[in-house]
Amino acid sequence: MKHLPDPGGSSPCPVTYEAPVTIKRMLFATWALLDSLRPDLKAAAIVPDMDAPGRLDWDFIPKPDRAGIPMHSLDRHQKVIAHSLLKAGLSMRGYSQALSVMATENMLRELEVIERGFGVLAGNFRDPEGYWFSFWGRPGFEDTWGWRVIGHHLSLNCTIVAQRYLTVTPLAMGAQPVGAGVLDALGENERRALTILHSLSPDAREQAVIHDVAPADFVTRQVPCVGAEEWPDWVDLGIVGYETTDEDRERLRFVKADPSGISGADLTGDQLDAVRDLLLYYAGTGPDELSRQYREQVLAADPCDIRFAWAGGREANTAHYYRISTRDLLVEADNAVAAGQHVHAIWRDLNNDLGHGLLLDHYARHGPDGRHLRRRLVSNRPAEDAPLETGGWYVPEVYVKR
Repeated sequence: MKHLPDPGGSSPCPVTYEAPVTIKRMLFATWALLDSLRPDLKAAAIVPDMDAPGRLDWDFIPKPDRAGIPMHSLDRHQKVIAHSLLKAGLSMRGYSQALSVMATENMLRELEVIERGFGVLAGNFRDPEGYWFSFWGRPGFEDTWGWRVIGHHLSLNCTIVAQRYLTVTPLAMGAQPVGAGVLDALGENERRALTILHSLSPDAREQAVIHDVAPADFVTRQVPCVGAEEWPDWVDLGIVGYETTDEDRERLRFVKADPSGISGADLTGDQLDAVRDLLLYYAGTGPDELSRQYREQVLAADPCDIRFAWAGGREANTAHYYRISTRDLLVEADNAVAAGQHVHAIWRDLNNDLGHGLLLDHYARHGPDGRHLRRRLVSNRPAEDAPLETGGWYVPEVYVKR
């Protein structure tokens, strides 16, 4: 599998992204949902162009111009199908976390009725069914396409290449309040991260803590593909009262080739295991077929290539931030605003967010218009005794007609 250029070298155990069972479930659920829609909803749900700018906008803040169709526009039967599709893009635990995120909108609505004085308007602004399903390209066998579920505090972005390869990142979730009774979508993530920080010796903690101020939101912001170096914004969009300076931003920046934070090589065995486990806890949000591949990759990674970084307060209910990175993966969690009661968390694949590397490789081989599919419509009888090219994803070096 061809990966994007990596200044640090290739991973010792690259992810193949092959997930045939999961992809088939996604395709059948997509067909079932689209076939159940009336014409106007079906037209709104599908964006034929995989290169449409909207596919790159995975930001989960409330927006008035979402592509696709919202859950609340579906009837009962269609909602069941939509949930089957959502589950296909996640593990069972990841699906339960997504359900908690959506249900927490009820809690947030009631809080904002009281604290912000939104009144009845909060019913439209905080909606547990205000999650939009959109489809990109042409969902079909051997096709390249994508789908997304997005709404407040949830963004799942699935890209399917040649109906064989799958990516599900960026995968972002948020929670406000962080622990809403039994609805605690990201509570375990927070507890594990704090346990790691508190387990460090003073010297190790000094290496891990990169700044005393947490960023207002993700350091990598909402870029579709993480660049060589990313700086956080000064503020979190729509959130007043929490600002950072240029000095803060420089201290917090993420440099892909040389990430800040403590190296896994400087951790004890138990601490390194805990950091790996937290990274895999995030990756375990995705489908099991992919999670197993990421697990092999993370466990095979050189400890020197693993970084754990912290910023801000060192306790719960304070403004804080942490990230874990390898050559291939990045996790960020920011809990800065609302005194540690408003968390955003994201898992990113530095090679294949939104299928970036896979799509580049696919287009280099077959073009954006799918020449490999058009070839099926014309004769490909080879010349007598000539080598026979299969036209498959991987063309064998030697395949002689017998």
